[in-house]
Parts: sequence; C-alpha cells; structure tokens
Amino acid sequence: MDWVIILALICGALGVAYSLMTAGWVFKQDAGNQRMQEISGYVAEGAMAYLTRQYKVVAIIAIIMFIILIFTLGAVPAIGFIIGLVGSGLAGFLGMKVSVNANVRVAAAAGKSLPDAMNVAFKGGSVTGIVVTGLALLGVAGFFLIARAASPDPHKIFSALVALGFGSSLMSVFARVGGGIYTKAADVGADLVGKLEADLPEDDPRNAAVIADNVGDNVGDCAGMAADLYETYTVTIVAAMLLGSTIYGMNTPAFFMPLFIGGVAIIASIIGTFFVTLSRTKPEKDLYIMGALYRGMAVSGILAAIAFYFVATLLPLGAPAKGMAYVISPTNIFWMAVLGLVLTGLIVVITEYFTGFFGPVKYVAKASTTGHGTNIIAGLAISMISTVPPVLILAVSIMIGYGLGGGFSGSPGTGLYGIAVTVVSMLSMTGIVVAIDSYGPITDNAGGIAEMADLPEEVRNRTDPLDAVGNTTKAVTKGYAIGSASLAALVLFAEYTRAIEELSGKAMSFDLSNPKILIGLLIGGIIPYFFAALCMLAVGKAAGAIVDEVRRQFREIKGLREGLPGVKAEYGKCVDLVTAAAQKEMVLPSLLPVVIPLVVAFLPGLGKEALGGMLIGSIVVGLFLAIAMTTGGATWDNAKKYIEDGNYGGKGSDAHKAAVTGDTVGDPYKDTAGPALNPVIKVVNMVALLIVPYIL
Repeated sequence: MDWVIILALICGALGVAYSLMTAGWVFKQDAGNQRMQEISGYVAEGAMAYLTRQYKVVAIIAIIMFIILIFTLGAVPAIGFIIGLVGSGLAGFLGMKVSVNANVRVAAAAGKSLPDAMNVAFKGGSVTGIVVTGLALLGVAGFFLIARAASPDPHKIFSALVALGFGSSLMSVFARVGGGIYTKAADVGADLVGKLEADLPEDDPRNAAVIADNVGDNVGDCAGMAADLYETYTVTIVAAMLLGSTIYGMNTPAFFMPLFIGGVAIIASIIGTFFVTLSRTKPEKDLYIMGALYRGMAVSGILAAIAFYFVATLLPLGAPAKGMAYVISPTNIFWMAVLGLVLTGLIVVITEYFTGFFGPVKYVAKASTTGHGTNIIAGLAISMISTVPPVLILAVSIMIGYGLGGGFSGSPGTGLYGIAVTVVSMLSMTGIVVAIDSYGPITDNAGGIAEMADLPEEVRNRTDPLDAVGNTTKAVTKGYAIGSASLAALVLFAEYTRAIEELSGKAMSFDLSNPKILIGLLIGGIIPYFFAALCMLAVGKAAGAIVDEVRRQFREIKGLREGLPGVKAEYGKCVDLVTAAAQKEMVLPSLLPVVIPLVVAFLPGLGKEALGGMLIGSIVVGLFLAIAMTTGGATWDNAKKYIEDGNYGGKGSDAHKAAVTGDTVGDPYKDTAGPALNPVIKVVNMVALLIVPYIL
C-alpha cells in the first residue's frame, strides 16, 4: 500500500508547486501608483508584525508542550506535534503573505475592468486554498512514514498521528482567536467612531483605525481561516485513518483510503480554479460573480466524484478485522464519497441563502427601519433559525453514511467508517473552498485601498460588488468549516470510544442514567459558551481602546477630521495597540480546550465516562453556537450593505445607523467567537485521545 503514500506525497507536492507558481504570477501584476503601494505597505507591515508576535507567544507554549509530550508519549509524537503546529502556522503565514500582496494588485486591475480584478483576486485566493491542502497532505503522509520507520507498533503510530493532529489544532485555535480578536477589534472600533460619530464613509483615510482594520482582514480571514482548515483537513484524515486501522487493521485499504481521496481531490481543485472566469463580452453590470466562483467549485466536485469511483475500485475493503462480517462494497464506498460532495454543496447553498441578498438579509434590513433594537432582535432570531437546515442536513448525512457502511446491518464499526469516508470526501474540497474564501478579504482590502488612495469612482464601483460577494463567500466557507468540523469531531469521538475499548478490553457505553456522563455533558456544553464569551469580551476591550485612540487623534491632530492637505492619521499607533491587545487576550481562551479535558479526566470521581460525555456536549453545543454566530453575523453585515446600496434610505439614514449597530454586534460573532469554535471542539477530542492510556 506504499504506492498510496507516494501518490499522496506527489499530489501534495503538486498542490504546493501550483500555489508557488500562481503566487509568482500574482506578484508580477501591476501594483498601482505610489500612494496605493504606500497604503499596501502599511497593511503588509502591520500583518507581519502581528504574526511575528503571535508566533512568539505560540512558540513558548509549543516548547512547553513539546517537553511534556517527550516525557509522556515519546520523541516521535513530540516531533509530530511540532510538525502539525508548524504546518498550520505556515499555511496561515503563506495565506496572509499572498493576500497582502494581492489586494493592491486587485485595486490596480479594477482600473482596467471587473474581469481583470476578479481574476487577480481569485488567483490570489487560490494560492492559499491549494497550499493548505498540499501542505496538510504532505504533513500527514510524510509523518506517517517517519512514525512507521521509528516503530512498526500500531499503538505508537496511533499516538504519533494524534499528536500531529493536536499540534495543528492548537495552532489553529491561537490563529483563529488571536486573528479574530485583532480583526474585529479594529473593525468595530473603526465603525463606531468613523461611521456613527464622525459620519465618515467606509475606509476613509482620516480614520486612524482603517489600516488596522485592513490588517485584521488578512490575519483573521486569511491566516486564521487557512490555519483553521489546514487543521480540520489534517485532523479529519488522521481520524479516518485511525478509525480504519481500529476496524480493519493497519496497512489495509481502509487505513490508506483517506490519503487517496485527499490526493485526487487536490488535482480536481487545481483544475477547477481555471474555470473561475468572468466574461469579457458582457456588460459589467450583468456579470454574475458568484456564478463564476460556483462554476469552479462545481467542476472540482464533478472531477472529484469521477476520481472517487476509481478510488473505490482500486482500494476495495475486505472483511473487518474486529470480528464483523459486513464488507463495504466499492459501490457503497463511491456513494459515501459522493455524499460528502453533496453535503458540501447543500451547506454552501443554505449558508448563502441566509447571508446573501435574500429573504433573511432583507428582513433584518427592513427591521432596521424601526430602530437599533428591532435590528438586533431580528438578527438574533435569524441566527437561531439558521441552525435548523444545516443541522438537519448533517443528521441525514450521518444516517446515510452510517447505513452505506453497514451500520444498520449489524456492523456499527463499519458504519462509523462510512461516516468517516463521507467527512473526508467533504473536506477534500478544502482547496477550492478556501480559494473562494480568501478571495473575500483580498477584495475587501482592494476596496479599502481604492478609497484611501482616492482612485476614480469607477474603480470602487468594481471593487464594491467583488467585496459584497466576498462577504457571502466568507460566510459560506465558515458554514462549510463548521459542518466539517462537527463531523470530524464525531469521528474523533468514535475513535476515543473504540480506543478505550481496545486498550481496556471492555465495552464502553454512554448511559444517561450514569451521573458521570451527565456531568460530562454539562461541562462539555459550558466550553463553547464560556470560550465564546471570553472572545467577545476580548473584542469589546480591544475595540474600546481603539475608539479612545481614534477619538484622541481627531481631537489632537489639527485638520485631520476636516481632511486638510498634508494631515495624516497615525495609523501605526492603532496597529500596535490592537496587536498588543490581541496577544494578551488570546491566551486564556486558547488554552481552555486543552486544560478542561485534563481536569475532567483526572478529577477524582469523574474519569473516562465524564470525559466522553464532555466530548459529546462540546460537539453538540459547539455546532449550534458556531452556526448561529457565523451565519447571524454575516446576515447583519449584508443587511447593512443592502441598505448602503440605496435601500431603506441608503447611507446615513436612520436605518443605516441601526444596521451599523447590528453589524457591530455581528462582527465578533462571525469573525471571532463563531469560527474559533471549529478548532475548539476538535482540540478537546484530540486531548482526550492523547490521554487515553492514562485514564484507564
């Protein structure tokens, strides 16, 4: 089966090579005039300063964890932890680096035409998307060879792969929390003073917080999302491999199939990126930008589905090694994989309905006409309703995947593996999905540069529709990330249960009459709420500091508010302020999902039963809260944009001011607390898997 490893390594390397070549093409594009390059330089400098400080903080914690893992699990798992952590961090760094170089080039391209701007923006985003999957596949396949060479013992390989996933998860939490605090503190601070107090337009250069806001788009939506989905991709493949090993045995087709699926899907995603283009013959007002992005996703999905047929044929699953007679047929394997692709499409469609310019967004916009309070009430209600369709879709998918795997035919183990294959297939689309997501912050920054550089109105008229679509794509990607994260966590929980049964030799059940299980469920439900609350409070504190700083500059810098020639805002002070605040506030919430499972596991009277209950509670509550926050926040944001397009009085109207308030509440919902819950629910599961040998 080593040929599958080699294939995965080749596909991963091709993904990285594609990203490097595309990045080179982006960097060769026109970077605009001197003023545009100056503004872009501020953003790039601020983003690099932030990531440098964040990585220093993470490095200290990583060294401590590395030492602990050496003395508890051994050198190889400790090395795997570092590889996972560095891989996740590298994915985020590369995503941010390309983004800050692409935004000014999109603004310059917008001076030519909408298709030109779209082309540069998407190619910049595709660098991040494909490199995430390429690096992740290289990391898992390459480290498996290292772990196997160190010891052929399946249990040691198991702990090494779990440590790899744990490293990527920990980095992802820090990237999501720190980047989320940064981007939303700057955004909220800029809006509160600029729009509500000073009545300034979006991205006005007189507002000292606008550069920090643009920096935040890159470190939050690019670096944070890249690290997040790198982690989800890695953890899902690792979890499916481990589950396949538990049920079928190491070095069987079930163990290697996730790598095969991931490899062929990278190639499909690369091909799909070439289909994202806009017509140069149609009038710009008639161009359907979202349709171009969806065309690339559809092509990638169709090609992946075709490839999955050959995966199912080339890696037939025999009888399970654990005494179960059910054999999953190649046809069923194929349909499991197709189910993952269908699930991706359904979540994308559902999320776009709630966050695009459809009924929910228009409802919140209309509610803004009667005041700030009704806007908040409508947004909260929509956020709650938005959890229903995706959760029902996930539930149906779990049932179908379980049934295709033979779960209802007396073989629960292979049924769980059926769910795992579905999740891996869903995550295999990460490349094209992240490409569509990273396009969003690039176009957002391009619009900001166009405004601050005082480019012609036609440029902003082209960047604005790109940005409006980008806001929806970011929401769609978050919905995809949450759905896949919850299913990945479910697979991890299944592996936790089976690992305990295998090592202890006893069956493990979760009977709700057991008080330990109930206590664990309650504690697990607390984690997402407490974590989200800490993130929201952190944004509020940092945003308050930004508000005070912008007010000070308006008060003390003569002629700034009036926009007199030669008078500039002190952008660097806002960047430094929010950078320091994000680093300070990110540590406590980021360590919560690591510490709480340890306390539950080793606290007298609780133990493995309570820990299992805690995992279930965190998955269920985390799923609902994450969907509500990310979708609701995006609904508030686009309701504001809908009014700014001239509806219900347009910019400056009372409805617009109410919508800005809703967007201010929704910002930390959708870009800080909500998406950061994705890695949280997986970190608690990874920690539980790591400590299984010590809680029996």
